[in-house]
Amino acid sequence: MNDFFSLKNKVAIITGSSRGIGKAIAIRYAELGASVIVSSRNLDACKLIANEIVSGNGEASSFECNISNKKSCEKLVEFAINKYGKLDILVCNAASNPYYGNLSDIPDESFDKIMNNNVKSNLWLCKSSIPHMKKQKKASIIVVSSIAGLQGVKNLGAYSVSKTADIGLIRSLAVELGEFNITVNGLCPGIIKTDFARALWENPKILKNIENYAPLKRIGNTDEVAGAAILLASDPGAFITGQVITMDGGITIAGRG
Repeated sequence: MNDFFSLKNKVAIITGSSRGIGKAIAIRYAELGASVIVSSRNLDACKLIANEIVSGNGEASSFECNISNKKSCEKLVEFAINKYGKLDILVCNAASNPYYGNLSDIPDESFDKIMNNNVKSNLWLCKSSIPHMKKQKKASIIVVSSIAGLQGVKNLGAYSVSKTADIGLIRSLAVELGEFNITVNGLCPGIIKTDFARALWENPKILKNIENYAPLKRIGNTDEVAGAAILLASDPGAFITGQVITMDGGITIAGRG
């Protein structure tokens, strides 16, 4: 039972893993035996996390990747193959949201950037990874979406559109790749205590509203997302594909009175 969720001898790429949810996934994957590639635009920050993992007797490497650039995404996958000879797990976690406001007012450039960084980059990473994953007996692709992809969201409409598109990408890739024993799933976090969501959970009024409305009466932490990522990458999750796991304290199922 101790090896039930083992990731021993697995190689995993996690984008946006120098902080927040990606960092938690990278650290927990390494604790379970995976060799992880920590990646983000900030190489120094990636090296700090990789060194933290290595100092804890884990295996990790760092690689600078700007997900807005196709070549950079391709080079990230090439690095994993050159370093470890294979790829078992891809976690598409990096995303951006440079615009806050109504969809009716969003500049084309901002919309294009959101869709490029949050959707197209995931497709680029998958396209580069799939040929290598087909060589494995089992492989996993995990895309970090959001509860914004399950709902309409005021002032975050473009972000919501991109995260909804990610769910469509997950489902279609799952259908395409099932015959190769490659599972494709998503994670839909709610408000998690990360730097990305700091503006929300550091605002006392917003935080109180979330805590009052959520059935669990709190926001989440990064390990609570990493736990689902472990399930989807390990043998116990091998029969799950084309699905999204929502971790939001129950917000999306709580009806407003």
